[in-house]
Amino acid sequence: MLDGLRLALTTFTVLPVRAGRIDRRAAAVAMVLAPLIGALLGLVVAGVHHLLPDTLLGAALTVATGVLLTRGLHLDGLADTVDALGSYRSGDAALEIMKKPDIGPFGVAAITLTLLVQTAAVAEAGPWAIVAAWATGRLGVTLACRRKVPAARPGGLGALVASTVPAPVVAVLGIAVAAGAVWAVPDRPWAGPAAVAGVVLVVLLLLRHAVKRFGGITGDVLGATTELATTVALVALALS
Repeated sequence: MLDGLRLALTTFTVLPVRAGRIDRRAAAVAMVLAPLIGALLGLVVAGVHHLLPDTLLGAALTVATGVLLTRGLHLDGLADTVDALGSYRSGDAALEIMKKPDIGPFGVAAITLTLLVQTAAVAEAGPWAIVAAWATGRLGVTLACRRKVPAARPGGLGALVASTVPAPVVAVLGIAVAAGAVWAVPDRPWAGPAAVAGVVLVVLLLLRHAVKRFGGITGDVLGATTELATTVALVALALS
């Protein structure tokens, strides 16, 4: 359990936690803890947002805080995944594009649009909506690591965490995150759970496409899943 917690903290945050044992058992625990880590990150981000002016600049600095807390790792995964999808290649050819250290025009556009949309949504969202969105973003990772979702390649983060989380555990975590999202929109208690349900559907569609195009998940796909789920949740809650 402790090794899994350490792995979750080192994977999802910038905290200088000393790594413990890294194997699939620890990976399973880490992926189960992902929504909790996301909620804690959301609390920090929401706290920063509360201290900043209620302006577009304040929202931009809030989003920047979220990026700094994760080293921009998920944005890098988003860019690599979108570059691979934009190439219209499949299998090993697409995976080779994802492994390249540079970022193509599709990746740049994806990062830019994601940060812009997140900033606009944070400007309209309340503090509990931010917490719910960050938790939902990491729930997407847990969903991606459920049983029967394969890894795209034999090595890397994807191979370590793929198919480590049993489906019943994913269901319980999804219900827990949805229940916690009840407070995301105070005057519409149904909006938060509905947003979580919508994010789950979007993530399932992304994963289905990733398996079709790449053969499974990779670390980059997990990063893309996190950013997509967080952004969709923020937009849905901001519009509620």
